[in-house]
Amino acid sequence: MKRIAAVVLFFFAASASAQSFHFYGDLSLREIYVKSQPSWTQGGFGRFDVGADNADDHRYVNVDVLQVGADWTPMTWLVLHADGLARKEQSGTTGRRAGLVQAYADLQTSHLRLRAGLFWLPTSRENVDPLWTSRYTITDSALNTWIGEEFRPIGADLQWSPNFYFTVGATAFRGNDTMGTLLAARGWTLGNRLTVYDETIAAVPDTTRPIGSDLDHRFGDSGRIRVQLPERALIQVTHVDNRAKLLLLNPPDTPWHTKFDVVSGEVGSTSPTTLVAEWARGTTEVGFPGGSFLLDFNTAYVLLSEKIGTKDRVSARIERFATNAEHGHAWTVAWLTEANPHLRSGVEYVHASGNHIGAPDPRTAGSTITLEVRYRF
Repeated sequence: MKRIAAVVLFFFAASASAQSFHFYGDLSLREIYVKSQPSWTQGGFGRFDVGADNADDHRYVNVDVLQVGADWTPMTWLVLHADGLARKEQSGTTGRRAGLVQAYADLQTSHLRLRAGLFWLPTSRENVDPLWTSRYTITDSALNTWIGEEFRPIGADLQWSPNFYFTVGATAFRGNDTMGTLLAARGWTLGNRLTVYDETIAAVPDTTRPIGSDLDHRFGDSGRIRVQLPERALIQVTHVDNRAKLLLLNPPDTPWHTKFDVVSGEVGSTSPTTLVAEWARGTTEVGFPGGSFLLDFNTAYVLLSEKIGTKDRVSARIERFATNAEHGHAWTVAWLTEANPHLRSGVEYVHASGNHIGAPDPRTAGSTITLEVRYRF
């Protein structure tokens, strides 16, 4: 018995001696020229996080975002993580100026990882840098813009990686019952605005709360399979179903039953030239007295990025998107340069086209030119 106690004490002492704490973040300062309708964030139908007075107008807008995160490893097999943000946005934006983005605990071995809390699913091939940021562009694709706005599981995710080449994962989650509201209300958009926990945001003509308390006491689920050649290429297939019950509740807590599939791939993961692509398709359904409404949606993008030397990166992305109410496409060109490991600056042009039949002015096309300076710490 004494030997067992000694072994246990030695194990915990060794684990505790390996503990570490890491605090990090970035401050992004953006000056944006936008030619578009009023932004969806202000209750309009514009396709960007910022907007002007009408489809023929333009405006200069300043947006500043501070993101911070912390990782604590009290034991070699346990990691505790939290991150959040604070932001300065265009006047009239509906939503919180600060809040929690993630908070979870990881229990891990060499082949298994159990994550519990509020977290991103590992689907995006763009947002692969810390704090779910993109190393390729300033503005995310339509797919990952939507993920950032409406989908963040609150639950548990079990991931098994028996070797370097194969990974499977399964997730049970709650608190995403209104997911799909934005696609039905205003269609696909382009931006990088992350919804924080329990935030109410615009969803013309009402509002929605994408990430918060569970409404129907049901668990949603997700599963994924990834096959990869380490540091060279990968392909992943993910299925998500929030299994929301079509309750007749008022905004911002109106449930939408949303299910979708994402197929993502990457070539040249660590090489100077990287090719990334994602495709998603799904449906979202809302109930009303006497029936329901079903919306089909799909989107796809291809991104090519070239790292030039040690400081510069040039990226180009083309994409298309569609729902029952719209069909459109967009293209993005970005140049980012790093003066040092802490300071990144860049310029980006985005043009989106496509009309939305539900908008008072269906001309929801537009463009942005963004100058950004980002300080990492």
